[in-house]
Amino acid sequence: MTQVYINGAFVAKDQATVSVEDRGFTFGDGIYEGLRVVRGRLFAWDAHAARMTAGLAGLRIPFGAERVAALRGVAEQLLDANGLRDGEAFVYLAVTRGPAPRSHGFPPPGTVPTVFASASRFVPPRALRDAGCAAITHEDLRWARCDWKTLNLLGSVLARQAALEAGAFEAILVRDGVITEGAATTVLAVVDGVVRTHPLSTRILPSVTREVVLDCARALAIAVREDPIREPELRVAEEIFLCGSTTDVTPVVQLDGARVADGAPGPIARQLRAALEARLYADC
Repeated sequence: MTQVYINGAFVAKDQATVSVEDRGFTFGDGIYEGLRVVRGRLFAWDAHAARMTAGLAGLRIPFGAERVAALRGVAEQLLDANGLRDGEAFVYLAVTRGPAPRSHGFPPPGTVPTVFASASRFVPPRALRDAGCAAITHEDLRWARCDWKTLNLLGSVLARQAALEAGAFEAILVRDGVITEGAATTVLAVVDGVVRTHPLSTRILPSVTREVVLDCARALAIAVREDPIREPELRVAEEIFLCGSTTDVTPVVQLDGARVADGAPGPIARQLRAALEARLYADC
């Protein structure tokens, strides 16, 4: 039986409960993280923990770095409890402001945050990465603090659903004529031989995988510019690819029904996928 963690206890998944007044439920008032696990090893834990700590501080939820660090032990216990030390898995962590009567202002001091964690089997979709995927462009209608990984994901949900209804894998978001990111991924493109992606700002999530991929590119002496990509540039890019904790590096070979370049994964995406996988599967 699948075990999850809720507020200090490891319980069967079908027995886990959260208050109907929890602010994660009523307001989406919380922060989450998702981590890739390979043979029991949490990939890039320190970077995920730092991002979670920053997001919780941004939302002013009283759950500091030491408490976030302790969640690593929770994740490790879940991997053991669910028999996930072999192969690959995905760990989900969430912290909300806690249960309180519904009011837009913060609840009284002393309200205890809700903490939830789960771990599940993950099978990488290698065929999709080998062949490449389709994507659509979609207006970026999300709020102005996309750098915090909050539980309120409706903008991304609606964008991803639009992609699925169009027979595509991802929605590439456009704000004021500029590519920000995907509904649940970082977007990178090769324009005039240079890998481009949106610079870190409040408009995009500081993706952990993005940083690893950019580091891989620099190590391979691939030219990189953290510079906004305008929509017309995206449509004539030599390559487009996505990255994320469960996306790795996935080429985009079709955009809004039109082929990207020759309609096949490009050489830079293939190089960066291999370099990322070398780090992901190191010592495994």
